[in-house]
Amino acid sequence: MRVGVYVDGFNLYYGARALSGAAPGWRWLDPRALAQRLVDGPGAAWSGEVERVVYCTARISGAGNEGDQRDQDTYLRALRLAGALDELTLGQYVTRVATAPLAVADRRGRPRLVRADWPLQVRDTSDRDVPSASFMVSVARREEKGSDVNVASHLLIDVLTDRVDAVVVVTNDSDLAFPLAHARTLVPVGTVNPTPGFTAGKLRGEPAEGAGGHWWCRLTAADVGAVALPERIAHLRRPDGW
Repeated sequence: MRVGVYVDGFNLYYGARALSGAAPGWRWLDPRALAQRLVDGPGAAWSGEVERVVYCTARISGAGNEGDQRDQDTYLRALRLAGALDELTLGQYVTRVATAPLAVADRRGRPRLVRADWPLQVRDTSDRDVPSASFMVSVARREEKGSDVNVASHLLIDVLTDRVDAVVVVTNDSDLAFPLAHARTLVPVGTVNPTPGFTAGKLRGEPAEGAGGHWWCRLTAADVGAVALPERIAHLRRPDGW
């Protein structure tokens, strides 16, 4: 069985960081080794040979973090030199200023707006308290754009052109629910949640629907720790702290 594996790089990055406790080595991952480990692992309903590894990410901005940008470039070059992927597709990394109400997380992680209350109160021009007032804040937002679209595009193109017999997608992005649902009508699909949280409900389906043979599993700290690239690849060396 020819298996295509499609990785949302930023989703994997943040998930691997949380799973590993940010211990050295967690960023220096080999996507091909990880792909084969997942396909051969206990969470998979079938096994096969990884035919294609497509890695979708974006180059981060060098504004204010030139060292991080340099380290990421080293990693992306190392992936190519090591043959750890078949295709690298880059989206965009956007930095902007956003304005939003000040909020804190409730017990379930949902936003709860912060209202004016003592010791920080708001008064109107008549010197009267405004207890229902909210606070607006401006924050710097750094966002990756395009990886979900790139993952979906590569996956569907490969399935529709009969390039692969089954697919595995590494993401917990619910925006991919529709393309994954369509892919399940044509081939077996494995979905790997790379984060410590619950798998997004929209990504779930039924194992026997469509082509059948679908499965879902979660990445583990053991997976992250088992698939590091060599410390040196040609002239490149793993960045300090990676």
